Amino acid sequence: MTAKSILVLHGPNLNLLGLREPQHYGNATLDSINQTLTNKAKLANITLESFQSNAEADLVDKIQSIATKSVDFVIINPAAFTHTSVAMRDALSAVKVPFIEVHLSNVFAREAFRHHSYFTDIAVGIISGLGAKGYELALDFAIEKINHS
Repeated sequence: MTAKSILVLHGPNLNLLGLREPQHYGNATLDSINQTLTNKAKLANITLESFQSNAEADLVDKIQSIATKSVDFVIINPAAFTHTSVAMRDALSAVKVPFIEVHLSNVFAREAFRHHSYFTDIAVGIISGLGAKGYELALDFAIEKINHS
C-alpha cells in the first residue's frame, strides 16, 4: 500500500498570520494552522507537508516538484497570487493533482480586485471566509477523497 500524501501551500504574507489584519485573517498563526493540519493528517495515516513562500517562483517550483512525487491532494491558499498568478495556475494544471483553494477571509466581501481568482475554475472546490477552520475543512475533504479513490 502506497503512503498517502497532502501538500499544503501558503502564499505571500501568510507567514504574518496572527499579526496581520486580524479583522480579516483571525488570530491563528501559520505555525498553529500547520500543526493542527499535521496532527489531523497523522490521525488519518496521511503524510502532510506545508510550504509557505512570499516568492511566486518558489511556489511554482514546489508545485512542479509534485509532478514526480506521490502527492495525492493539494490545499492551497495562494493569497495575493490568487488575483495575479497565471504561472501558479499553469503549474497546478500541469501536475494534474486535485486541489482545494482556501482563503481565510471572505474575498467576495472585500475589495473588487479580490473577487477574481486564477484558480477557482480548475479547483475541486473553494473555501472562503471561514478563517483557519477553512483549512481543516479542506483537509477533511481531501482525506475523504483520498481514502475513497
